[in-house]
This record gives sequence, structure tokens and C-alpha cells, in this order.
Amino acid sequence: MISPLALQDTLNRRIFLRNSAAALGSTALGSLMAGNTPLHHAPKAKRVIYLFQSGAPSQMDLFDPKPQMAKERGKDLPESIRKGQRLTTMTSGQKRFPVAPSMFKFAQHGKGGTWLSELWKHLPTVADDLCVIRSMHTEAINHDPAITFCQTGSQLAGRPSIGSWLSYGLGSTNRDLPAYVVMTSFGTGRPDDQPLYDRLWSSGFLPTQHQGVKFRNKGDPVLYLSNPAGVTRELRRGMLDELSQLNQKDHQQFGDPETLTRIAQYEMAFRMQTSVPDLVDVSKEPQHILDMYGPDVMKPGTYAANCLLARRLAERDVRCIQLFHMGWDHHGGLPKAIQGQINDTDQPTTALIKDLKQRGLLDDTLIVWGGEFGRTIYSQGTLSETTYGRDHHPRCFSMFMAGAGIKGGMTYGETDDYSYNIVKDPVHVHDLNATIMHLLGVDHERLTYRFQGRDYRLTDIHGTVVKPVLA
Repeated sequence: MISPLALQDTLNRRIFLRNSAAALGSTALGSLMAGNTPLHHAPKAKRVIYLFQSGAPSQMDLFDPKPQMAKERGKDLPESIRKGQRLTTMTSGQKRFPVAPSMFKFAQHGKGGTWLSELWKHLPTVADDLCVIRSMHTEAINHDPAITFCQTGSQLAGRPSIGSWLSYGLGSTNRDLPAYVVMTSFGTGRPDDQPLYDRLWSSGFLPTQHQGVKFRNKGDPVLYLSNPAGVTRELRRGMLDELSQLNQKDHQQFGDPETLTRIAQYEMAFRMQTSVPDLVDVSKEPQHILDMYGPDVMKPGTYAANCLLARRLAERDVRCIQLFHMGWDHHGGLPKAIQGQINDTDQPTTALIKDLKQRGLLDDTLIVWGGEFGRTIYSQGTLSETTYGRDHHPRCFSMFMAGAGIKGGMTYGETDDYSYNIVKDPVHVHDLNATIMHLLGVDHERLTYRFQGRDYRLTDIHGTVVKPVLA
């Protein structure tokens, strides 16, 4: 039997939690209700499609030509260039760091003269839509903390992802689909590449309704999308109505804001039973559109199929769409592996840009393409032209942006002769995230959430909008 003192202690705790949770719940709901329009200034973009290339694409083989390296082939990377920078455990034991020039040629494209590798067969046709940033940099030197940093602004797991911040700050413009959708695909360049974790699109300490909804590559895109045998849509509607009443009573008693989230998620799941099958049914797409995305477009779970779905999600005003494509971790056999990755991504990426543009959607859709860090100019292991590889390199790497609010046909930032250090216009990951949020109408310094006594934001206490790349 519980003692009177213990009972009083339990009741006091319950009253405290109920009152504080209710206050938090009303604050969260107020934020959500206010988050259906840009918070701080007129946006250039209504949505973002983030094409994340997991594993770290090699910048000097794709975007950052260094033809002068041909005469340095096989020579050790000078200490004056390396400057004692830390190495991964994979090459820290190497006695030599032989320079491995790219075996691929570069050419200029478009009116802006953007330099692109010969690997790209389709991307040059949209060169004047691209803003290539060659001066990206980060602190993280290994994949998991680097990807986590790109997505959440912290190398340590647990913070909200960029898509969750955008969902929290801007809300949704389509009540029948989530504000934040995630899709993944495996690259042919390295099928056993670094894994991805659901926490990369987690809502962290934000209300859980802002977490990314991951579409599966096989079967129903979302689990339990189909009703079980014998359960009609009318029966499910009745079950949800009764469940909602129970949850409302629970919230009135305890004030837990997650109860409101649960109600909203059940309702979203019910609406998605209609909206998602229509979304993923591409049977009515014209053949010339399917051909534009390439031969893999009808294979669910491929990068090409996901790019087409990204366009269809953009048409339906989904706020944040992320595609994670694995296979870029090329420590060895880079020439063959990177060609496989380009075969996966070149045509669909280009098709997505063109498809959005011909529909008038590129004017208010921001495209971001890139990985978590870059690659070293020195070879990891053998220097053979067919088997050389490159180690992780956070000091400089390349990404590109296109679409709403971006100056097309330009290249920003500059690296040294070895593509090892930045010599002009550095852009940190925090700066990139600040710029993405700015284009969506959000001041990254003002979108905060109080947690454990501190105001948090995506860019932590850093980040500057990269104004020279803005149109």
C-alpha cells in the first residue's frame, strides 16, 4: 500500500509535469500554427530538393580541374601544402603521399564557362543553371560525423535535421503529405558503401511530427499504407475518430505535447493512404519524360526513380525533399567506381533540373547537390591509373546549387594548385545551411528552439549567408 507521503509526492510530480507540458504544448502548437508562411523575409524558394551524395565525391575529378598536377604525378605532396593537417587512420601510416592527377579531362560549358569533367555527359546541358561552389569545408574527417554535421549542424547525433527545422519553422503547404520526405538509393560505384541512419532525418528535440518520412524502396512506400484484409476505409476512419477522442482526453489530463503530435500523425497517415499511391503512380507520365530520366526510372528505389518522385513531390508543394545516394566512398579503384556513380546520377539529376524548369517550378525550387567532404589529391595505396583511390578530405570540396534565388552559370571559391587548401571565398557547412534557410525565407539566427535551458538552432552559433551566389 502506498504511503500518504509517497502519494502526495506522486501527485505533486504529476501536477508539475501536466502544467509544464501543457505550456510547452501550447508553445509548440503556436509555433506550428504560425509556421505556414515565411517567418522573417520574402522567400525566393518555396521548397528545397537536397541531392545528398553520401560517401564524398572527388572534387578534382568532377568540378575542380588541376591540369598542372600532371607534371607532379607520383611526387610527394609537399609538406608546405599539407601543413601538418590530420589524416585518417587509413593513410596516416603511409610513408609517401604520391600526387594522383585526375585521369579525366575538363572543358568549359555554357555562357558562364563552367568547368566540368568529361565524366558528366548530361549535366553540361544545364551548366548555366548551376552555381558550383569549390570552397566548401568542414571539421569532420570521418563519414558518420561529417554526414551528421551536414544534416544537423553538429557532429554528435541527437540534433534536429535541416528538413525538420524547415518543417518546424515553415510548416506544410500540403495537408495530405508530410512536409519532409526522404528517399535513399544504392550506387553502383560501391554497393557496400557507408550506411545511412534514420537519425539523419530525425526531428531530434523538436516535436516528432517534424521528422522526415522515409519512403521505402520496395513494397508500399510507407509501412501500413494498405489496410489489412477485412478493414475498410470507413472502418479505419471510425477507429481513428475513437482513438482521437481517447488521446484528447489523455492530453487534457496530462498535457503532454507529444499526444497532439500522435493525433496529427494518425490523421496524416490516414490521408496518405490516398495521396501516396497517387504520388508514386507514374504510369501516366509521358514516355518522353520517362526517357529523359534514363533507363532506371521505372525501377523503384533507384536514384532515377527517386528524382522523378522528387519532381512529383515538388509539384505537390512538399517543403523539403531529400535524396541520399550512397556509393561515393572511393578509397580504391576510383576511376571505375566514379564512372558507375556518374552513370547513376548524371542523367536523372539533369532531367530533374530540366523537368522542373519546363514546368516553371525551378523558379521557386532550390536544388542542392553534394556530399559530406572531399577527396585528397594524393593517392591512397597504389598509383595505378585504374586502381588509385583517394582518402577523406574536409579542407575543401565542391557542391553545386541551382534554381530559386541562385546565380546560374557561375563558380564560387578557389582552391590551391593541389585542391587541398582554400585560397579564396571559403564556404563552411554552416554557411551553406544559413544560405539554404535564407532562400526559404528564414533567418537562421532567429529560428531557434529552447531545449535543456539553451536556445538551439541549425547553425549553432555560426554561419553567414553566402550573398555572392544569390541572384
